[in-house]
Amino acid sequence: METSALIRLLAGDAKVREPFARGLLGAAALSVALTAGLFALALGPRPDIAAAMETARFPFKFVVTGALAVTAFHALLLAGRPEARFHLAPLLAAPLLLAGAALAELAVTPMASWPALMIGENAALCLTLIPLFSAGPLACLIRVSRRGAPARPGRAGALAGLAAGGVAAFFYAANCVDDSPLFVLAWYPVAIGMVALAGYLIGRRALRW
Repeated sequence: METSALIRLLAGDAKVREPFARGLLGAAALSVALTAGLFALALGPRPDIAAAMETARFPFKFVVTGALAVTAFHALLLAGRPEARFHLAPLLAAPLLLAGAALAELAVTPMASWPALMIGENAALCLTLIPLFSAGPLACLIRVSRRGAPARPGRAGALAGLAAGGVAAFFYAANCVDDSPLFVLAWYPVAIGMVALAGYLIGRRALRW
C-alpha cells in the first residue's frame, strides 16, 4: 500500500473511539484545569495583582502567553491530521508581539537600565516553574495525540510542548513580578523551549505509528 493511501486510511479510520479534535479539546481543557489547580495550591497570584493589572506590561504577558498556547493548540490539531495543511505562520504571532514590545521597551527606557530589566529578580524561578507546571499538560496532550496520525511525530510532540509551555507560562505570569518585555523575551522562551524539546523527544517515540 502506498504511504499516501495508508495515511488516508489511518486518518479516516471510523473505529477510533473519539474524534481527535474532540479529544484534543478535552485535553486542552484538562491542561488548563490542572495548571490552574497546581498554580492555586503551590503559588498563587502576586499580592499586588490588582495594581499590576492597571499597567500595560503585566497584562501584556497574558496576551503573549495566551497567543502562544492557542496557536500551538491549533497547530497540534493540524499536525495530528496528515492531510491537513500545516502552516507555521500563526505560531509567529506570539514571538512577533513580544519582539515588538521589547523594541518599544528599549525605545522608552534608558540604556543603563536594560541589563537589570532583562535579568529581573526571578529568572531561576521562571526556568523552574514553567517546565514544572507544564508536566501535566504535556502528558495530557501527548496522550491524546496518539489518537491522531501525525506524519512527523517529533514535530507533533514539540507542538504539544509549546502548548503546554504556553499554558504554564500564562499562569506563572500571574505570580511573576518581572513585567518587562525584556525579561519575558530573555527567559520565557528558554523555559518554554525546554518543554518543547522534551515534547519533541517524547513525541518521536510515543507518537510513532
